[in-house]
Amino acid sequence: MIFLRKANERGHANHGWLNSWHTFSFANYYDPNFMGFSALRVINDDTVQPGEGFPTHPHKDMEILSYVLEGMIEHQDSMGNKERVPAGEFQIMSAGTGVRHSEYNPSATDTLKFYQIWIIPSEQGIAPRYEQKAFSDKHGRQLVLSPDARNGSLKVYQDMELWRCALDAKEQIDFTIKPNRRIWIQVVKGEVEINGVDATGSDGVAVWDESSLTINASAESEVLVFDLPPV
Repeated sequence: MIFLRKANERGHANHGWLNSWHTFSFANYYDPNFMGFSALRVINDDTVQPGEGFPTHPHKDMEILSYVLEGMIEHQDSMGNKERVPAGEFQIMSAGTGVRHSEYNPSATDTLKFYQIWIIPSEQGIAPRYEQKAFSDKHGRQLVLSPDARNGSLKVYQDMELWRCALDAKEQIDFTIKPNRRIWIQVVKGEVEINGVDATGSDGVAVWDESSLTINASAESEVLVFDLPPV
């Protein structure tokens, strides 16, 4: 089965300093049909104005992933980390037993655009931790998240993998899907056909009960492929 989540059908909140599109229910946006997908709980497409950001706030028992598309995040947390995350880098924080953090756009002139992604961990009460790394190859697929941090990927406390795929126009990438897995594809940019379904920038595609995945790009494109556990 293939389900297309069109970008313009997502929840939307414009706070002035923050323009945010919600793939799943979040904050004041609630839709019982979109509470998450497998272990994915939040995919927010956020644009933050220069000098603005999220003040210090708490999290617990959640894997929090940020992928910076434009600009830079300035991150500070109660574990003592104070880092800048530029475009092309992924940042993951395991909130575990509890952590407080802030995220700001440090630029006085440039907007910050990033995906904020929450993943429900497979275990609770883990020690909080923080990692960041660049995954910005212009071509091919890169393993970004895995439970065993293999091949240079970031560790995630869940039975899942996240692949970043950069495709040239008319290029194809294939995946074999193991039985009972759930797949979510987030189209970062471009135009792709996913198992016969057309999708463009900021669309999401849910896939289940399929044995394979074929992504064809009709223009230069980038997609995030989440290989997730059964519901």
